[in-house]
Amino acid sequence: MANIQEVAKKAGVSVATVSRVFNNSNTVAKKTRLKVEQAINELNYEPSVLGRNLRNSESRLLLVLIPSISNPFYTEIINGIEDTAINLGYNILLCETDSNPHRESIYFNLIRNRLADGIISMDPSVNKIKLVELASQYPIVQCSEFDEDANISYVTINNELAAYHAVKHLIKIGQKKIALINYDEKYLFARERRRGYVKAMKEFDLTIDPDWVYNTEDLDFEDGKRAMRVLLDLPESKRPTAVFAVSDILAIGALKEINISGLQVPRDVALVGFDKIAFSNMTHPTLTTVSQPMYKMGCLSANMIINKIKGKQVESIILDHELVIREST
Repeated sequence: MANIQEVAKKAGVSVATVSRVFNNSNTVAKKTRLKVEQAINELNYEPSVLGRNLRNSESRLLLVLIPSISNPFYTEIINGIEDTAINLGYNILLCETDSNPHRESIYFNLIRNRLADGIISMDPSVNKIKLVELASQYPIVQCSEFDEDANISYVTINNELAAYHAVKHLIKIGQKKIALINYDEKYLFARERRRGYVKAMKEFDLTIDPDWVYNTEDLDFEDGKRAMRVLLDLPESKRPTAVFAVSDILAIGALKEINISGLQVPRDVALVGFDKIAFSNMTHPTLTTVSQPMYKMGCLSANMIINKIKGKQVESIILDHELVIREST
């Protein structure tokens, strides 16, 4: 394979001029550029990407932190990140932290050692202190979950408003005994979605029975089933007739438990989820849910981190949500 020196010799220019052509520098005259391009084609020359990156002190690699690859919520966001990154000349490395501090440290060290150019964090359990410290020196963006006290750019939706709209929909169709299946409220999105639930209930002067609020340990199908079992085991006079779950996976688990109990959705229990993952349209009945623009969130977060890498100012973005009404309400 030809090297850059041979290209320069054939084109009758310096090695620096060949390099400027590859870097799309506007300082190269059109006639000279054409000669260099012709020499490149004739010699079938391909530049060393690694060499270029080393010279420019960049890796063209973005780290994407997620807690678990098994959660389908992240799929569309990752697709948006990857499509945008590739179009802009970057690659992504998907980093499953599994909420493990050791794994997290390994990924953080990749950017400290200049083996990656930036981080997009979607991990709600990430060590906030370390992330803020890292963000003071390296490009970092948060997607979906973010730290409201940190000076880190993010893209998300208004979770409180989205939850409010979901619960208000249940109230508007006549539901009064509405339960909440929530996640651990040490996470911002869980706190915000509970606030939306409470706001809607209070606005319509509806009582919130403490037994109607169940906080799960995880966002798994089985957690949704367990939560629904607890709610269904309440005395009949206290049993909720509607449920708002803060994720579709939890809602689908709840739906399964309702079906096992011989009850029907929405006749006996109306149900609303959150996220609009693909599976939410495959259940029977199909699931009413809050739609997040997940692909767009991914595209925007990729653009934001690349702009940060280039030294540009980046503002946080709050996107619109949509309540998708289906058969479960």
